[in-house]
Amino acid sequence: MEMDRKGMNVVFGLVILAVITRLLPHPPNFAPITSIALFTGFHFVNKRLALFIPIVSMFLTDLYLGVHSLMPIIYCAFVLISLIGLKAKSLSLLTVFSASVAFFIISNLGVWYFYYPLTWAGLSSCFILAIPFFINTIAGDLFFTSVLQFSYQKLNRTAAIIH
Repeated sequence: MEMDRKGMNVVFGLVILAVITRLLPHPPNFAPITSIALFTGFHFVNKRLALFIPIVSMFLTDLYLGVHSLMPIIYCAFVLISLIGLKAKSLSLLTVFSASVAFFIISNLGVWYFYYPLTWAGLSSCFILAIPFFINTIAGDLFFTSVLQFSYQKLNRTAAIIH
């Protein structure tokens, strides 16, 4: 999907707004970064930049919110989510759900490894206790992806009318 300079500015603007929302108070895991990863992966012509933007967004906001031992695992999850966006034919419900599930599995494997006994009981405990976070993750991912995609399409239509 080719995009002109104005289109890229629109995408960057939407991503910046989404990053700012990560700094605002919100329920745990109800955040825009998965949506940014999917959105940039899907819309950016420069695929390296599409992989880089979510990681930089996370890093900059993590500097403010606090660094933690799971950062490398979480960042790897977002690289995978960007790759899902790169390969997606659309930003559909299935695409967003796949990204949410990928984040849930990868992040909780990291939580299990660092904070739980490395047993089946520890693994099941970790994943069961993470279910409320997963619900927030799905809700946030659907919300922010919808807002980004709707805004992008609306701005593109408005720009097309102006030209």
